[in-house]
Amino acid sequence: MSNNNNRWIGGNRIELLENGEEFFPRVFDAIRQAQREVIVETFILFEDKVGMQLHAAMCEAAQRGVKIDVLIDGFGSPDLSREFIEGLTSAGVKVRVFDPGQRFMGQRLNVFRRMHRKIVVIDGARAFVGGINYSADHLLDFGPKAKQDYAVELAGPIVAEIHQFVLRAIALGGKGAGWFRRRLKQAPRAGQVHAGEAEAMFVTRDNRRHTNDIERHYRAAIRTARERIVIANAYFFPGYRFIKELRRAARRGVDVRLILQGEPDMPIVKTAASMLYHHLLHAGVRIYEYCDRPLHGKVALMDDKWSTVGSSNLDPLSLSLNLEANVIVRDEAFNKVLWERMDQLMRHSCKQVEAADLASEWSGWRLVRSFFVFHILRWYPALLGRLPRHVPRLTPAEATDLASRRDTGRSNPAGGATQTETA
Repeated sequence: MSNNNNRWIGGNRIELLENGEEFFPRVFDAIRQAQREVIVETFILFEDKVGMQLHAAMCEAAQRGVKIDVLIDGFGSPDLSREFIEGLTSAGVKVRVFDPGQRFMGQRLNVFRRMHRKIVVIDGARAFVGGINYSADHLLDFGPKAKQDYAVELAGPIVAEIHQFVLRAIALGGKGAGWFRRRLKQAPRAGQVHAGEAEAMFVTRDNRRHTNDIERHYRAAIRTARERIVIANAYFFPGYRFIKELRRAARRGVDVRLILQGEPDMPIVKTAASMLYHHLLHAGVRIYEYCDRPLHGKVALMDDKWSTVGSSNLDPLSLSLNLEANVIVRDEAFNKVLWERMDQLMRHSCKQVEAADLASEWSGWRLVRSFFVFHILRWYPALLGRLPRHVPRLTPAEATDLASRRDTGRSNPAGGATQTETA
């Protein structure tokens, strides 16, 4: 799948959306207002109150003639009921599953190289990209485990780039080049219209031609930063070169801040990130742990113009295995908005980690651990790259056994999703 991952496109309007309270109403309203086409990609779709609202919006649009394509990941969304899927397909919604794997003794084996993107494109004119899945745990009323997360709404010429990408994903999954050309020819051109002043770049990660594009753009921005770097990321265990660039930036006087999970959805997440704390603090990097609830965001800003929002964590899965999508923005106004949100988190919802907090560790154990962490960070990208690289396979949902499978507690129409995989 080819897309230009290195092209700045001007003339865009980009709005930051925080948590499900801002994101879900905007997406559902856009689907209800769609005239011709809706394309949705998501890692997680649960059959809870959020999933049912998305279901209703898509069915209503499809019944009035809007073409709707939905791509879900077979690992992230394994337990949708037959009634849920048939309700969509009978209304005319095309539902496809990325690599729907068979189970062995009740266990899912399709763990690696997941379709982790979260993208919506409406009529080729509006797009949404970010880290928010369609599940009730992205709403505050879910309780202490509600996730803190972000997405962006985009209008302008960058939407055409995103639109072509999602159409190629469907074509590559089995529909073919002829289908892609016909669908693109039929597509509206509203996304080409100048909508604002922001420059943007749509950057993806796959297992073919763009294996490290997102990380490469991160490292380039860190390398050129002169004043500040703020990275808020849910799952933080990047490679050696990434850590080295952060340390170099801090040592040359850049204000480098990391916002990481203090109340993680998976304990191993905090354990893995904390293994890097000594190494980073020693170089002058400031670390904040977000403690209100689980942090699920994947955002960053550098200096006063560069920002990114997307689906990519900074861990081995996202950087070396999963299919991801981020939007990189070059715009002072958007950067300012993101900085204000991050500053508010750090001031009111985070605990800053100090070197004294880690002083109780035995120095010998710290030395041994640092040795192993160093070599893990240095070699894991190459090692994970050796895992099998299957061609993305999209299967119509009704042709799989997805609809007949259900795990207790995984999908809860009453409003309680309990997904625990890296999302």
